[in-house]
Amino acid sequence: MLTITSSAFTEGGEIPARYTCDADNVSPPLAWSGAPDKTAAMAVVVTDPDAAGFVHWLAVNLEPVGGLSQDVSGKPAAGTEGRNNFRNDGYGGPCPPSGSHRYEFAVYALSERLDLSPGFSHDDLQRAMSGKVLAQGTLTASYRRNR
Repeated sequence: MLTITSSAFTEGGEIPARYTCDADNVSPPLAWSGAPDKTAAMAVVVTDPDAAGFVHWLAVNLEPVGGLSQDVSGKPAAGTEGRNNFRNDGYGGPCPPSGSHRYEFAVYALSERLDLSPGFSHDDLQRAMSGKVLAQGTLTASYRRNR
């Protein structure tokens, strides 16, 4: 079983403003454990299920052991990053228009590295991962804007 954690927030907890559009908008630290022995790479997909699956971050070809430190988007540690629904490559933090929204940080253990170019779409990623997912884990937290 793939376990996903963050030192910035807990399962079901609140995402600190630092990782949102209301502050620094940097990617939060993520850690994973329990990847199968044959894992070649990891992928991260961050979505907002309360906004029809709005995509906040796509990253592939991450190292199978450990995780990601804070603010790795746009840096080599983040592997190859895709295009989020803000129409930018890399991380785009929570920015709900109103109320509280949930954010799912899904991590996938893959049997091989994926041949995707920077700026790939969520659909491109889903196609490329087909038949290559060895395990999956999710960390879910929420954010409410104070405006």
